Amino acid sequence: MTATELLVTRGNKRSTPRLPRPKIQHRGSIALFMAPFSVLFTLFYLIPIGYAIWQSLLVVERDGTYGEPRQVFGGLTQYLLVFENGPFWESVGRVLLFGIVQVPVMLGLALLFALLLDSPVLKGKRFFRLAFFAPYAVPGVIAAIMWGFLYSPNLSPFTDVTRSIDFLSPELVLWSIANVVTWVFVGYNMLIIYSSLLAIPSEVYEAARLDGAGQVRIAWSIKIPMITPAIVLTAVFSIIGTLQLLAEPQVFRSFSSAVSSTFTPNMTVYATSAIPNVNLAAAFSVVLAVATCVLSFTFLRLTQRKAER
Repeated sequence: MTATELLVTRGNKRSTPRLPRPKIQHRGSIALFMAPFSVLFTLFYLIPIGYAIWQSLLVVERDGTYGEPRQVFGGLTQYLLVFENGPFWESVGRVLLFGIVQVPVMLGLALLFALLLDSPVLKGKRFFRLAFFAPYAVPGVIAAIMWGFLYSPNLSPFTDVTRSIDFLSPELVLWSIANVVTWVFVGYNMLIIYSSLLAIPSEVYEAARLDGAGQVRIAWSIKIPMITPAIVLTAVFSIIGTLQLLAEPQVFRSFSSAVSSTFTPNMTVYATSAIPNVNLAAAFSVVLAVATCVLSFTFLRLTQRKAER
């Protein structure tokens, strides 16, 4: 075993037996410091979730055509309507296709930029770190408006390109939105990965150089394996964000007729609540939340199994 492999092995696995956990002291102080977070978490997260689940179990009934509406318990009636709603499931399939293509591209660019910033070859790291992260400082709505003008054939300064390629057509508008999301969030994911790179001990790099490894070999065999948890974390965040896609396609409705009110699941929820049909919108939200949890935990489980092999 080379010196590099020995140091990497020690960095990934414990070389000493696991010691028993010390007894927790000062439980009262811990509870006191946790109280503000617990109260806010309950008020603004748990209670709204519970209220949405309750609303999804209600239906509206009327006495006659023009009778006063009242909400009564309807069981799983709203969920049956959700599973019968074709546009909603089409929007789910659309964002899944979006995620399958956009998430790997975005994380690949974030990893590449993070490795460049961590490389001794790159000069002017402070400038490039700021330049890569700057788009994340632009709100998503503003970024979508800016890119919408750039895509529009009549408004874009690049008219020769936009008139020959219709970026707002039904075939390309999804990928035009993907470009906006990638442009905004590459820098955010890059910082998470770059922070993980900074935590790698310098002794590992020194041992690798003594073994004759170059920068590419170090990046492939040492850096990427040791920052896998950070890459998995950014992937989970990206999966959740993909299923919650709302701002960018909502803005693009002003630029392209190809973006309907049910283009993404969150847009379907928003349009349904505006009818108003709050109970069905709540059922959409619950199903979407469950699907997000299932996809996220499935991805985590698959990555954990791969790491254990």
